[in-house]
Amino acid sequence: MLVKDLKPRMNVDEIILEIVSKEEPRGFASAKGTGKVCNAAAKDTDGKEVSLTLWNEQCAEINEGNKVKITNGWTSEFRGSLQVSTGRNGKIEVI
Repeated sequence: MLVKDLKPRMNVDEIILEIVSKEEPRGFASAKGTGKVCNAAAKDTDGKEVSLTLWNEQCAEINEGNKVKITNGWTSEFRGSLQVSTGRNGKIEVI
């Protein structure tokens, strides 16, 4: 799957991205608990970029320049920008 194929609120079976940049993690609190979240910019093999949301331990494990594979992820839209995330059930691994 490529970034051009993504649409808001869809499942992402598998996508491979390269991390272009990463913001500093920030804390959050919700009814389900607390944690960390950070945003990263990532690009696919065509060079098209998408925002990637990293959660908790992913914030420390994923760095600029890493190539990652996301499986069982999903997309959302925030302030008009498409975002990819693993959510609760997805997986991200450095390849």
